[in-house]
Amino acid sequence: MPWWLPAGLALSLVALLAGGALVALGVAAGGFDLAETLSQPYLWRVVWFTLWQAALSTLLSVGFAIPLARALARRDFPGRGLLLRLFSLSLVVPVIVAIFGIVAVHGRRGWVNDGLELFGFEGLHYLYGLGGILIGHCFFNLPFVARVLLQALDSVPPESWRVASQYGLRSRDIFRLIEWPAMRSVLPGVAGLVFMLCFTSFAVVLTLGGGPRATTLEVAVYQALRFDFDLGRAVTLALVQLVFCGGIVFCLLRLSVPGSLTMTEGRVFERPDRAAPLGRWLDGILIGLGTLFVVLPLAAVALAGFNDRAPAVLSDPRLWRALGQSLTIALSSGGLALVLGGAILISSRILRHRMLRAQAAARLELSASLILVVPPFVLATGLFVLLRPLTDVFALGLPLVVLVNALMALPFVVRFLGGPMMDEAQRHDRLCQSLGIAGWSRLRLIEWPNLRRPAALALAVAATLSMGDLGVIALFGSEDFATLPLLLYRAMGGFRMAEAAVIAAFLSLVCLLVFFAIDGLLGRARFGLPLRRPRHA
Repeated sequence: MPWWLPAGLALSLVALLAGGALVALGVAAGGFDLAETLSQPYLWRVVWFTLWQAALSTLLSVGFAIPLARALARRDFPGRGLLLRLFSLSLVVPVIVAIFGIVAVHGRRGWVNDGLELFGFEGLHYLYGLGGILIGHCFFNLPFVARVLLQALDSVPPESWRVASQYGLRSRDIFRLIEWPAMRSVLPGVAGLVFMLCFTSFAVVLTLGGGPRATTLEVAVYQALRFDFDLGRAVTLALVQLVFCGGIVFCLLRLSVPGSLTMTEGRVFERPDRAAPLGRWLDGILIGLGTLFVVLPLAAVALAGFNDRAPAVLSDPRLWRALGQSLTIALSSGGLALVLGGAILISSRILRHRMLRAQAAARLELSASLILVVPPFVLATGLFVLLRPLTDVFALGLPLVVLVNALMALPFVVRFLGGPMMDEAQRHDRLCQSLGIAGWSRLRLIEWPNLRRPAALALAVAATLSMGDLGVIALFGSEDFATLPLLLYRAMGGFRMAEAAVIAAFLSLVCLLVFFAIDGLLGRARFGLPLRRPRHA
């Protein structure tokens, strides 16, 4: 088998879908006066708000994550591991579920206003609009940035703390000389990623934006296509967003700072800034506030699900039909992303280990991440425009949602599987070549025992992300084709909050079960028959 065949087939499918969607947008854009559309004040007002909310969200997420990561790095307390797991949980919780929890805590009748009224203060109305968008983005991104920065701080050589103790450095000097250089190596990349995620945010802006004044490009494309059916404006907005996303990715590549490896003795030295009483109080306050900010919405979702509407909602056939469609989309898109990612990595490791072309292999792996340049709703819009003259697009909603979600999960699969597959090739490639073990036999007997855990994690993440997706299904969904996130969005849009609470708790439980079932069952499963002991006469 030629080395390029697996990656060629996978990338051909990606190029066919993404390229076809972009070509369709370009052709559609030629049918109207693009210059006139670009000169409309509405377009640039949307562009400005999109950039403004993304910049503010990134600034707040990174600005609060830096002191929180420092506090977590300095302190060791009971439940620290559980807290870090809760921070990771925000990455797999469906966006629409987290939004419901945020509304339950920060809404007009939320926990914050109830607490203020309990002490005689007037309730605050800060959720909907720019404030709500910032709260939603910080909920998802602040824990993520804090985990990345904490990992960078944990990689500081222990000898640095010994030198800091010998010179009696204060906390301010430790941050300037030790912690900031460690965080600076990862900060541009993670800040750029957060900015791009906020720039292309859909569900948070759609539900917490509060009206036309808080509209981003992604939401504007959805409104133009779904409600106004203004194809020209939708195409223009999609192309403008594509140009901006391409510029963001280019800046990410230019701003990335390679990390450095330092040889150490492996000894552990105590940080000199742990003993100060004021520092302990400040770190405790920061960790407490960060915990409340993340845990309260999750707790609100769990508690709100137990209400008198639960029996009626759980017995509704629409809920179980939506559950079946959600599981079908999640498992199908996750499996497709795993197959595509594995095919790209097979060709990449041949380039890296047999042909000794490491740079070409790195570029091949990077090609799987280029799909992030095309936001999912832009891709869905392009497919809508491409297929609309040929067939009933809404009749093809299920396969289109599966394909788009699989492409969006592809970079995560490549990242989770890339390292383990390269390690396996380095350990066993020459031995397998000398013994003539290849193909399915090599996967079943040699590689799967070591790859099943990262493969299960990659599949679990891809499936869970697809399970909680609202952006694509919001375009192709209908009365007969709806997923659990779409049901939840409709219930929240109709102010049926008791019904929405039950659906949110149910969706959270399903996502957690899917994640842990795939990660646990597949991570421990073995393909093939066990080796038999030879029989002795």
